[in-house]
Amino acid sequence: MRASNADVETGEEYKAGEEENEALLPTHARDDTPLTPRPASSWPSLSQCSRSFTLTHLLIAFASGALACVVAQYSVCGSACFTGHAPQDAAHVLAPPYVGSTEVHNWPPPTATNNVPTLFPSDVGHAGATPTGAEPALIATAPSYPLHTGAPQLIVPQTLHSESKPKQGKKNFDLFKHWGNLSPWYSVKKGAFGVDSGPEAPDGCSVTGLHFLHRHGARYPTSWAAYGGPATLAHRLHETAASWTAKDDLEFLNGWSYKLGEEVLTPFGRQQLFDLGISIRLKYGFLLENFTDSLPVFRTESQDRMLASALNFASGFFGIPYEDKYLQSITIEDDGFNNTLAPYKTCPNTGDRAKADRGTPFVKEWAALYLKDARDRLQSQIHGYDLTIEDVYIMQQMCPYETVAIGFSKFCGLFTQEEWEGFDYAMDIYFWYDSAFGSPVARVQGIGYIQEMVARLTHTPIETHNSSTNSTLNDNPVTFPLDHNLYVDATHEVVVLNIITALNLTNFAKAGPLPTDHIPAQRPFRVSQLAPFSTNIQFQLLSCPSRSDEQLRVIINDAVSPLTGIEGCPEDADGMCSVPTFVAAQKKIIANTDWVWACHGDWDVPAGHEWNTTTGDAPGVIW
Repeated sequence: MRASNADVETGEEYKAGEEENEALLPTHARDDTPLTPRPASSWPSLSQCSRSFTLTHLLIAFASGALACVVAQYSVCGSACFTGHAPQDAAHVLAPPYVGSTEVHNWPPPTATNNVPTLFPSDVGHAGATPTGAEPALIATAPSYPLHTGAPQLIVPQTLHSESKPKQGKKNFDLFKHWGNLSPWYSVKKGAFGVDSGPEAPDGCSVTGLHFLHRHGARYPTSWAAYGGPATLAHRLHETAASWTAKDDLEFLNGWSYKLGEEVLTPFGRQQLFDLGISIRLKYGFLLENFTDSLPVFRTESQDRMLASALNFASGFFGIPYEDKYLQSITIEDDGFNNTLAPYKTCPNTGDRAKADRGTPFVKEWAALYLKDARDRLQSQIHGYDLTIEDVYIMQQMCPYETVAIGFSKFCGLFTQEEWEGFDYAMDIYFWYDSAFGSPVARVQGIGYIQEMVARLTHTPIETHNSSTNSTLNDNPVTFPLDHNLYVDATHEVVVLNIITALNLTNFAKAGPLPTDHIPAQRPFRVSQLAPFSTNIQFQLLSCPSRSDEQLRVIINDAVSPLTGIEGCPEDADGMCSVPTFVAAQKKIIANTDWVWACHGDWDVPAGHEWNTTTGDAPGVIW
């Protein structure tokens, strides 16, 4: 057993850890008596140390030592030492006290001794030749579209857990695509949303503009979770470490520590946004040719992971240094600040769990069903600790969180394919009822961004600020330009789902409310497709000679969405709708969305399945 360098959370625990380190790896003498060398003359001579031993003596000594070992082992764990089955009352011997404690590595060092910036300038001149080439236009010139496959830097188990008589699994099961909002973004296959057309410009059409919306990259867990939360399990295991031990698939828990930070981007998350920036530059770089006397204005908000995502995107899109190539608008995410990228901060009803958190009770219902067998199976592998369904659910959460943070997680292999499909559906349930079509406060939170999009599409200022729009920023043509053909905005996954709901993309809601007793055979609402880490939406503008008006398409993670839920937009083989028709429909949605009622109204929804919405509207709203 080795001493852990894991950090612990209280002074008492830290003291206990210090005592353990001291016992195992002493760093100083046990008393204050100075150690003095013994004179050489006092050492016994070789002849004085000489002894005569016979074979009999050696055999007796060996037998005595072996017997002593047997007695010592028996006194610790009884007969289990020889049968291989450790009893529960011996668990305290086998689980080190540091198990489950938090392990951190604070980087960079706060007082680096060699940090002398003047000796390491970032620009020394002598750059050599620096002419640039033509802007890339892959979306317009390439014969095919490059697909994003997810996360080649991350590792998942080669095989998942299987029962003694496993069900026939699906071929090519991709675990990365079954983590809901914790999945790394990937190119959703063509036709998945109902339009059998790719994101490349349709024949005869040319791309004229792009409104690009994306989520932040992979992050550590948030500080709060309504249900689950990796830190919760780590704390429970750490607090009871003296009374449990694990074996078989869970044996790794005996030496496991919690290595996750909180809320900020992981290294993989930074790379996601850097790669996304490169990808969009390769596809739409030619749009920069229209910026002859101004710079693009990209928007993000003030949370650390949001700003870091935006800057990593800019690094990929513009290259380093990027400061002189665009303008970064940073809106404030905090109470009292209107912000369409964080609309919940000015909508009080979103803080009322009875109104806004409909998903958690339904996730609990579903988890009790799909994780029952997993709980029983895993319980048999940990003695002295009673696993709850929530504990097992957290173990599933731990898999994607550890994977996107440290590259691999042993938690992933604990579950069957069916159980991972159940977890993916649990994410669908949660976000359907909390942030999308089943939430009574979803549309109202997305409506501010819709107002901004209409202003940009029509090149006219927002007429009335009656939602989460910020009049100080939006009414200034410098901070909120209306004449650009390239916009980039960064936000959270919940806001992406709010916007999808507010747009009225009803193809994702056509199956109705999500049940909590089974997984529907064909469900159009999948969070892993709509809101994974670094999810992105291309609002693509097109000019087509065969059509009199400019056209618009909505492309979510490279899959084209139908726009038939938007009033006036026809069924179209390429998912196109004329901009005037799209704008007229969105203006009607804006007019029918009552911010005061939805965000400040005194309404309630019954608990459970008694009440439902499939439009994301509060009770009392009639379409």
